[in-house]
Amino acid sequence: MNGAMEFLQWTKGPMFQIALGIFAVGMLARLFEILLLGRATNHAEARAGEWLPGLRTVFTRTIPDPGTFRRAPFDVLVGWVWHLGFIIVLLLSVPHVELIAGVFGVSWPALPNPVIDLLTAITLAGLVAALLHRLLHPVKRRISIPQDYLVWALTFAVVLTGYLAYHRLVEPYPLALGMHILSAELLLICLPFTKLTHIFTTVFARWYNGAAFGRKGVRS
Repeated sequence: MNGAMEFLQWTKGPMFQIALGIFAVGMLARLFEILLLGRATNHAEARAGEWLPGLRTVFTRTIPDPGTFRRAPFDVLVGWVWHLGFIIVLLLSVPHVELIAGVFGVSWPALPNPVIDLLTAITLAGLVAALLHRLLHPVKRRISIPQDYLVWALTFAVVLTGYLAYHRLVEPYPLALGMHILSAELLLICLPFTKLTHIFTTVFARWYNGAAFGRKGVRS
């Protein structure tokens, strides 16, 4: 038990500081990398504004167009399922709401535990389905790189260990909670250096594309 408590304290203390530091430095490096790419001066006369077309594109690109859904219905459905499940569990489960309230001083109503349990199960099932599809689809399997499987494993571990810890299905409890915290910290460390960066860059990329087309008077 003492070892489990020491492990939990390590994940909540030194390891958290390390993960947060690597995440901050990594994201700053990514930001500078994007800024250094620059933006070529557009000398053409603007035919329309940029802000509204950019914002419109942020929303329209979030919902898959009918052509994309017809070409890859599995990717669209499963992707939406596990992404939404992950976000809802992250923001609306009781422990996370309490954690956010303790750190930031703001809170909102949490969903009932049975609802969170159902969403957690759906999220895990969606992640498993996505992995099997990647392994069995000849094209996806060929273009997949080790990073894709690492990102999947960390995401799956965060959700699974959170469920196990909250329901105390692994003993001792401090070990289960420490594993959940550690998996979240490893995900945080990898975020700036993997495709997980899209969590922060997708909105800006969509706005940029929409704004560029809007300036030309073309709808994106």
